[in-house]
Amino acid sequence: MELRIDRQAMVPVVQQIVDGLTEWIQQGDFPPATRLPSVRHIARCNLLSQSAVFEACERLVAQGILAARQGSGFVVASAARPLRDCDALPCTGREPSGEAGGALSLGGGSLPESWREPDDLSYAIRQVARTDMTSLFGYSTPLGLPVLRAQIVKRLKQLDINCTGEHLLTTAGASHALDLIVRTLFRAGDCVVVETPGYAPLFELLRLHGVRMLEVRRTPSGPDTDALEGLLRQFRPAALFINSHHHNPTGSCLTPAVAQRILQLSRQHDLRLIEDDVYADLHHGGGVRLAALDDAERVIYVGSFSKTLSSSLRVGFVHADAGIVARLAQVKMISSLGASRFCEAVLANLLASGAYRKLVQRQRQRLNADRAAALQALEDADWEVFGKPTGGLFIWARSPSGDDLRLRRQAQRCGVSLPCSTTFSPSGEASDWQRINVAYACDPRARQFFRSSTSDRPQVF
Repeated sequence: MELRIDRQAMVPVVQQIVDGLTEWIQQGDFPPATRLPSVRHIARCNLLSQSAVFEACERLVAQGILAARQGSGFVVASAARPLRDCDALPCTGREPSGEAGGALSLGGGSLPESWREPDDLSYAIRQVARTDMTSLFGYSTPLGLPVLRAQIVKRLKQLDINCTGEHLLTTAGASHALDLIVRTLFRAGDCVVVETPGYAPLFELLRLHGVRMLEVRRTPSGPDTDALEGLLRQFRPAALFINSHHHNPTGSCLTPAVAQRILQLSRQHDLRLIEDDVYADLHHGGGVRLAALDDAERVIYVGSFSKTLSSSLRVGFVHADAGIVARLAQVKMISSLGASRFCEAVLANLLASGAYRKLVQRQRQRLNADRAAALQALEDADWEVFGKPTGGLFIWARSPSGDDLRLRRQAQRCGVSLPCSTTFSPSGEASDWQRINVAYACDPRARQFFRSSTSDRPQVF
């Protein structure tokens, strides 16, 4: 049994063993109770420690892939059940994440847990616990912890966004920021423009508050501005929700020409712009942001540290006109009594020490390598790619087969789950395009899926 362990990779060896054993079991299609080679044998054949192999097997037991048998080592727990035409795949319209029922969620919305680096975070947590007792027990201020807001102001200036303290509000992540914005600025029956494909949780949030959505198609350079102008003339919506960099789910970025046209339309039609830039730290090189070009304070800019640092350490922020920030702060205090002072203090520590900057540099480097490999794998499998993203998490692509059911069958056979075909549409329209998370695309299960999607394609004679 060859597991092809790469000791130079940033993925921990134990996780590589888990992935290798999972692929071996799936490819072999072994029936339940099939005995694995002994831990000693696997370790010897792959020049691994027995403890690492044993830990990997224990993880597979926890995932239900293996079972431990007294005196018999490890055996296959269950065989993969073939997908039938009537089987319903999970489809909630929510943002997919990491692992779905033990399968690799190829369209997951965040970095894998194995990519997380706990050392700097643990150190910052201990520092705050030792030196800032108030943060352990007290509320944060309405606008957020001053020391953190000062750090965010510095970061925004690096993006050419001029900012002062009264224009900034911290939140419990970007989702909290969007919720505050929708609660504060819109009422049931109001009309806004959203991008399609787009961010599924935003659609659910707007529906929750009874806000009507108009769809504008996302292109590789940003929203279709001609279509946007038509919507503005006909319906006079109150706002446009937009991803500037590394759009979710297409991975595309706003070009300067499109950004200038959007700002021009916003002035002509009194349109508020809500710019969601949660993947800003995963962008390298230059770029254009609406908030950096805005001279009339029409842009509400939303950022977050949850995507890069920790999904549990919920810290985001809003940059906007001082009057809007004051209104958002009032709603924030009424609805939640503020954000977590402890989380804000930990993040401030990481920003001030430089640990966060180094962390995102490593993440960008790793994503760049995996993105290049993923794009090559998709090209080899004849998948069509929606532009070629240069940063962020996502690639938007579709299989040459054009058969969604066949593709999902093949994905399940490879241990891969795909987002529901309607997830990224505000109106629930099915799409044959797939969101592919770069950080999962080099997993052996994903590679096998890409290869099999080509071999499973119907032959034309």
